[in-house]
Amino acid sequence: MSLSYKNIAGFQKNLNLPLISLLIANALPVVGVLFFGWDAFAIVLLYWTENIAVGFYNVLKMLFVKIKRPRKNEGKLFLVPFFIVHYGIFTAVHGAFVFSIFRGEFGQSENFQNSPLLSGPPLSMYIAFICLFISHGVSFVRNYFYKGERNRTSMVRLMHQPYGRIVVLHLAVMSGGFLTAILGSPIMLLLTLVLLKTIVDVKLHLRERKKNQ
Repeated sequence: MSLSYKNIAGFQKNLNLPLISLLIANALPVVGVLFFGWDAFAIVLLYWTENIAVGFYNVLKMLFVKIKRPRKNEGKLFLVPFFIVHYGIFTAVHGAFVFSIFRGEFGQSENFQNSPLLSGPPLSMYIAFICLFISHGVSFVRNYFYKGERNRTSMVRLMHQPYGRIVVLHLAVMSGGFLTAILGSPIMLLLTLVLLKTIVDVKLHLRERKKNQ
């Protein structure tokens, strides 16, 4: 039985590519834990770098959001740079907090001193970050443009949108990361941390899509 063009088109329409790419990107730390010796510090730091991808695509959303009144497009000249500065400071402080907490609480421990990150991020972490970046890009193209979310949102909503997701997500990640670091980063707890982040990320992703419908 051959597939018709209508069936293929329907399958492609129902295929949730952003969600699939999100799941794949979130699964990569599992590979890092099992085959590249990632510890809790590595996982938490990787998830912090995801803030950069979130901010980058949010800037693009603000630039391409559809404004009903053309005159109000001039507001982007102020709001976009303001967001970049404000979000940049937020991300920098968040990163400093992550590193200082791990260094302060666990810096004297053997597990921290043996962390592969102290001699520079390994290639596997760069690959994982690129995949996370691409995952957010898939969601940006598919949901924001193809499904028209840019027509149903506003500059005000976009200004605040990243912060809520980041705060909720990283509260879960940080609490789990500290627990695994205290216990010496056992593999099962690290995998549980990745699973926790994935579940929270998927729920926040679906909630965001629902709000933008």
